[in-house]
Amino acid sequence: MYNNPTIFSSMGLGVKDSREDNPLPMKGYTATLANGEAVHYVDRKRWFWLMSVFFPLQPLISLWLHAKTGSEAWLFLGFLTFYVVAPAIDLVLGVDRNNPPEELVMQLDQDVYYRRLTYAAIPMHYITLIVCAWYASTQDVSAIGFLGIALIAGLTAGLAINTGHELGHKNSKLEKLLSKLVLAVPAYGHFSIDHNRGHHSEVSTPEDCSSARMGESIYQFALRDIPGAFIRAWRYEKVRLNNRGKPALHPDNQMLQSHALSLTIAVVLTMVFGWGMLVFLPIHHLFAYWQLTSANYVEHYGLLRLKDEHGKYEHCKPHHSWNSNHIFSNLVLFHLERHSDHHTHPLRRYQSLRHFDDLPQLPNGYFGVYLLAYVPPLWFRFMDKRLLELNHVQGDLDKVNVSPGARAALFLKYGRDKMREPTIRDLKTL
Repeated sequence: MYNNPTIFSSMGLGVKDSREDNPLPMKGYTATLANGEAVHYVDRKRWFWLMSVFFPLQPLISLWLHAKTGSEAWLFLGFLTFYVVAPAIDLVLGVDRNNPPEELVMQLDQDVYYRRLTYAAIPMHYITLIVCAWYASTQDVSAIGFLGIALIAGLTAGLAINTGHELGHKNSKLEKLLSKLVLAVPAYGHFSIDHNRGHHSEVSTPEDCSSARMGESIYQFALRDIPGAFIRAWRYEKVRLNNRGKPALHPDNQMLQSHALSLTIAVVLTMVFGWGMLVFLPIHHLFAYWQLTSANYVEHYGLLRLKDEHGKYEHCKPHHSWNSNHIFSNLVLFHLERHSDHHTHPLRRYQSLRHFDDLPQLPNGYFGVYLLAYVPPLWFRFMDKRLLELNHVQGDLDKVNVSPGARAALFLKYGRDKMREPTIRDLKTL
């Protein structure tokens, strides 16, 4: 379970051994079991996690290549990196199913090195935003080139939301503050409130605006997810402040704190680089939102928590998330793709997240499946079958989070015995 073979197995990305089997173990984490056996674990990905820190700087390569060659095609290099190169690397390297032994998870979780990497990622996001804004406004680029810079900067700013996600789940006041700081880059300061209080509570239910439904395209989903997250976060924050006798528009409003910083950044960039920032920043922010929506879409597509006899949803379980163990994309996303363990243990840090066997698995890393999701017919053809074949679904659409608008069509496609009879209202959607 702890050391399944992969193409990286010779490097030992995660190694569980005993002192007897390994007389000269590398530095790692050790615990003594109840039976007296000493278990030693080495995280061979320890230094590879630096990729999550420096990957946000990749748009600067595009700017350098444009400066050297004058070709504006280089300004769109980020799309090739994200949607072609990254999925190809994931396919070549394969998956890593290694887990830290549960007895050592606490030691691994408390290693300060890993949290310092999340801190170090924050200035990288600011550097990329500022340099891209400077280049777009001061260099000789066409309108298409300007658009390309804004898009690749926004593409990378989606990673800032991921960094904010990792930090925002922690109870440390410092990390919560840093989460607000990094979420100000894509102007998504409401994320931690909506994600922690809303999404984690309602995940994989029809009520969750951030859980995609079977038969719902990513474009339909975005119309629910993006505005829904803001509205839900505002509702939660308003209730929190009202319970303390404060109005929603109060300096203690956590949403407004991060968004105020985003506004300050926008004002400063506009004053320094000119009015073009009023075009650049909305493109940048919206494309960052699109990256988050892409992640939300693939993470819980069609998965449903069932209700008990009292109408209460079951607790979120590992099979209520889609996972990917692909090596490269996990190393640049702070292990975001081990999503089941994250929802089961939301306070657990990225380096300690575990793989589970027999759970919903995506065919590639997130960047690859994003591309699949952007073509809805291909997504439905590939993922609907995979969804229905899951062990806890077994073709029963009553165990699937189905889009109301697609319910009748799915009933006709997958059979009468797999779904309730469609209503007249359902049939009108055909």
